[in-house]
Amino acid sequence: MSRRPGSGTHLDMGVIATLTEARAVLSDVFGYEDFRPGQDEAVALAVSGRDAIVLLPTGLGKSLCYQVPALAAQRRGLGTTVVVSPLIALMQDQVGALRARGVAAAALHSAQEDEEQRQAVKAYLRGELALLYVSPERAARESFRRMLGRTPTALLAVDEAHCVSQWGHDFRPDYLRLHELRSLAPCPWIALTATATRDVLAEIESGLSLTEPKIVSGDFTRENLGLSVHPLRTQAERQRTLEEALTDAGLRSRRGGGRAIVYCATRKTTETVAKTLRDQGYPVGYYHAGRTQLARERAQRAFEAGRTRILVATNAFGMGIDLPDIRLIVHFQSPGSLEAYYQEAGRAGRDGAPAECLLFFGASDLQTQRRLASGDNATQRARTERALAALEGYTRGSRCRQAVISEHFTGERDERRCERCDVCREDVARPNESTAKPRVEVEPLSAEEDAVILAAVDRLSRPVGKGNLARALRGSKAKSLSRGGLLSMPEYGNLAHHSEASIVAAITRLLDDGRLKRTGQKYPTVWLPGKPIRGAAGERDDAPRRQRVTKKRGSLQGGGDIARALDRYRRRTARQLKWKTYMVFQKRTIVAIERQRPRSRAALEGIPGLGPAKIERFGDDILAVVREFDDGGR
Repeated sequence: MSRRPGSGTHLDMGVIATLTEARAVLSDVFGYEDFRPGQDEAVALAVSGRDAIVLLPTGLGKSLCYQVPALAAQRRGLGTTVVVSPLIALMQDQVGALRARGVAAAALHSAQEDEEQRQAVKAYLRGELALLYVSPERAARESFRRMLGRTPTALLAVDEAHCVSQWGHDFRPDYLRLHELRSLAPCPWIALTATATRDVLAEIESGLSLTEPKIVSGDFTRENLGLSVHPLRTQAERQRTLEEALTDAGLRSRRGGGRAIVYCATRKTTETVAKTLRDQGYPVGYYHAGRTQLARERAQRAFEAGRTRILVATNAFGMGIDLPDIRLIVHFQSPGSLEAYYQEAGRAGRDGAPAECLLFFGASDLQTQRRLASGDNATQRARTERALAALEGYTRGSRCRQAVISEHFTGERDERRCERCDVCREDVARPNESTAKPRVEVEPLSAEEDAVILAAVDRLSRPVGKGNLARALRGSKAKSLSRGGLLSMPEYGNLAHHSEASIVAAITRLLDDGRLKRTGQKYPTVWLPGKPIRGAAGERDDAPRRQRVTKKRGSLQGGGDIARALDRYRRRTARQLKWKTYMVFQKRTIVAIERQRPRSRAALEGIPGLGPAKIERFGDDILAVVREFDDGGR
């Protein structure tokens, strides 16, 4: 494998693997059929030997961008991938999830026992590891650098790379020394972040001494998030609005699904808000850097296990948190930048279901952030003011919130409307001369064209919104149509000669006629009457209330006997292995097993989320559960 000189004109360092090999890893180990938008380009750059900066929104799978190339490189015997990661909890979660999939991974950090560190070092030096996670502080040590020089490095990944920015909201000084590793790791480097403006991207490139890196930027639109801004001045107004939002989200009691994070700017406010909620009977905990490590760990564990459904926290909590069912994010006080806000708001709705993100804002928030900002020279003050100006512009703007955020990160004007933020919803509810959409002529569709709509819905794998269905029938290539089968159905683009408004009107008429039906309540979608919904969020909305099955907090809701039995099995197994539940297998895997009812290990290979390692470890138990209920035994 050819190696890159330390500086100069861009040179490829040699191919780590082919994209075909990378896709095989994605399927075999992670159980996914294909990459998400952005992941494919990032992986292609890494396996081809190019430096890359990956800017993808929170929750869209940045870790796969280096994990897949790492495993492809290991299969070729090219060495270990070193991952620099800023949080111990994040490293532990990543290593645990990889080991659950049969991947040789380890971490080096300060919370480990000496013997655990020695075993990780030995495994690394023997070339047994596919991935080694280290903190930036560990990477700066001379002992680590000596170790790095003794073993081939296939890829070096810098996670949360915005920490290299001295004026960013998560600056870590040791990130500025990572470029010193280039001579010891002359391999492709990949820097990943969810929050970076164009200026910060330039700082990442220079700070890490990347050579002509290709920037991969994803779509920052999260269509399932409802973003809203609430101009509130007093603590009492904010507390009252917060309690209303928590109650509306069904988070008043200890039972039920979903969780909420309430972000505060200061430790004092965090404790005050948490105490007030607790006094009102809300199941709440709190987290900030001023608590002891044990207290923070207990608060996080209680939240992750569902014993507390609400966590009030400063920005000390959240980086690396990947809980699927956070239904509500509330910023009780505004953060210091739009980047920080979107990173924290992006922790909501990772399961794809609707979630709400509320930002409370007042002039006092800006003063609080000025006091919290570190540094007193003119450059630092200018950076702070620029960040606060962007945040204030977002709160006072009259354009779609999602479009403003997308433009902030990409630098490109975005005129799309999400139809879910407070600005878009207000435009629909109270149109006026300045906000109303131009009137579009609606023409009726023929009976044959109605049949095209019905046939399209019949082919879909899950219910979709009227707007997305209409856009797909017109042939739109929007990334929001990539799920549910909209882009692959034969009817895609068949109604391109009609306006979107005309198709939506036809869909509405079919709903009124009963030939289509609405599913869901708060965010209705379109489906065929009598067609079962398997594994979709709308399933619970359509099921008769007496048939809804709600197990203990955090367990699978809905589904049949097999799904419930598998859910009990994975929870029991997770406790025995001291894993998180999703590391055994995910809910989508349970849904697929109940639908397909596999009877052999070969059949399990077609289940998403079950790679060879998991089939080897859990396959016989899964098959036993399926046989038990299929054969009528108890």
